[in-house]
Amino acid sequence: MTEPFLSIRDLRKAFGSFVAVHDVTIDIPRGQFLTFLGPSGSGKSTTLYAIAGFQHPTSGDVLFKGRSLLSVPSHKRNIGMVFQRYTLFQHLTVAENVAFPLRVRRRPDAEVKRKVAEMLSLVRLESFGDRHPGALSGGQQQRVALARALAYDPPILLMDEPLSALDKKLREEIQAEIRRIHRETGVTILYVTHDQDEALHLSDRIALFRDGRIEQIGTGEDLYVRPQSEFVASFIGNSNFLPAEHLETVNGAATIRLADGSVVSGVRHDREFSQGQKTRLMVRPEAFRLRPGPATAGLAVEFVDTAFFGERRRVIARTAAGQEIDVRPTSDMAEAQEGIASSRQQIFFDPAAAFLFPA
Repeated sequence: MTEPFLSIRDLRKAFGSFVAVHDVTIDIPRGQFLTFLGPSGSGKSTTLYAIAGFQHPTSGDVLFKGRSLLSVPSHKRNIGMVFQRYTLFQHLTVAENVAFPLRVRRRPDAEVKRKVAEMLSLVRLESFGDRHPGALSGGQQQRVALARALAYDPPILLMDEPLSALDKKLREEIQAEIRRIHRETGVTILYVTHDQDEALHLSDRIALFRDGRIEQIGTGEDLYVRPQSEFVASFIGNSNFLPAEHLETVNGAATIRLADGSVVSGVRHDREFSQGQKTRLMVRPEAFRLRPGPATAGLAVEFVDTAFFGERRRVIARTAAGQEIDVRPTSDMAEAQEGIASSRQQIFFDPAAAFLFPA
């Protein structure tokens, strides 16, 4: 069996009686882009800082190519780091900032000059070398920070919410740059964010943190399509949860009764349910249709509000049981407008696209 490039083993970090990270274990292959995703205080940044050497774990280990890093000071771990607030030296030029980690490592002048030019080209700031950070935009400063972190060819790059201070359009632009740079360099990246869209856009895999533990780890598609808990289903994407009663399961597909009395068959789940057990049916907003199709289930609703979002309409519908749900039909806009004009109607969904959880 191939030894993992980077391993986190039973990592635990306590601050007094408060445990920030509970026994986290992850193996990260070389070249992977892994994102630590979760709400504030979920333990993702603490885990990252333990890898960087900024926090010493209470127990557990961090292994690089099978060798423990715990006794290695942070500045000798050869790990690149990009922070939220750039941390550039304002009195140095852009080129001098990028050169700094190379100068500290006493690299020859010719190598420093070559690497600075290479890194500025990588982040597309070739003509900005003589400027000072204060003369750059936030996005440009973050690119300089990225160039500086990569200048000495670290095998691992850690990024702690590096785009959270940028506006939406600029975040999307820098995300595209980070994806390109990861593709071109092949560096192993561990990235922290609380933004699910950012995680889905950037990552090969996502580790979703909750209360210091990893709730689920997998590709973005794994977490979106096959959530292992209601927390995962609610944190990744948008979800509706409808109260239901489990009637039976045949060949792994459940038959349930919704609150309005309608019976739905063919629902996916990954655990055992007893007959009559109270459950919650998760249906994504975009899984709803305004017209019936093959193998779809109907749900009686009243449309109570609608909003236009360019390529899609968002509709708030109220079920017969009085629950408001989020509906974002993917049908064409004319059909959506026509359907929404009628306040009372049925909407439809494919039971195989829904997922069942315990109540």
